[in-house]
Amino acid sequence: MKVLVAVKRVIDYNVNVRVKADGSGVETSNVKMAMNPFDEIAVEEAVRLKEAGVADEVVAVTVGSAASQETLRTALAMGADRGIHVVSDEELQPLAVAKVLKSICLEEMPDLVIVGKQAIDDDSNQTGQMLAAMMKWPQGTFASKVELNDSKAVVIREVDGGLETVGLSMPCVVTTDLRLNEPRYASLPNIMKAKKKPIEEKQASALGVDIAPRLTVVSVSEPPKREAGIVVEDVSQLVDKLKNVAKVI
Repeated sequence: MKVLVAVKRVIDYNVNVRVKADGSGVETSNVKMAMNPFDEIAVEEAVRLKEAGVADEVVAVTVGSAASQETLRTALAMGADRGIHVVSDEELQPLAVAKVLKSICLEEMPDLVIVGKQAIDDDSNQTGQMLAAMMKWPQGTFASKVELNDSKAVVIREVDGGLETVGLSMPCVVTTDLRLNEPRYASLPNIMKAKKKPIEEKQASALGVDIAPRLTVVSVSEPPKREAGIVVEDVSQLVDKLKNVAKVI
């Protein structure tokens, strides 16, 4: 069984994101970057499937600039067997990434594709669903538990009302939620081993897919600063403020 897992390079979640002076986006120059946290969970789940003897090979794929190879090496250090780097200097939107992943899936023919449910930079939560639709594969989104048996995946997914269990015929697409697992730290020996693992480079322009953006960012701005609160003397004054100032009641 082959598992394909997609990873994305994003601003580290510990970094305080700053908006560019011209309002065209967020500042990424000289900013610490890391693997998207939900993708770390996806890699961890794929590696655990291999360690359990369920999967035979874990292939990590990323789409992005040359700097994205660092993220791919992190996935290899966590336990992926090989990597595929689709090189593109453009900022790709979810639809474009899904098209690229479809092209990779048609070539690699994985039994299972695991992706993070969303990236923390755009919070789109679209790529996994779009890929499943394009491949006409079943999907299990927001997975908090995944079990594979007899060419079938049983996914427990988190929904608004609690938990839902779905059975998926393979090949299929699974998107990971926070409670699926806790990603491991890549040890120094594994980081050194990852440098010798193969990474295949492909040019996005050579895949024959339309990756032109469908959305245009008009402007990016920081949220308004929160005003200081006030202390009220009694309940009646509180109700008056809520009714006549805040206008929430």
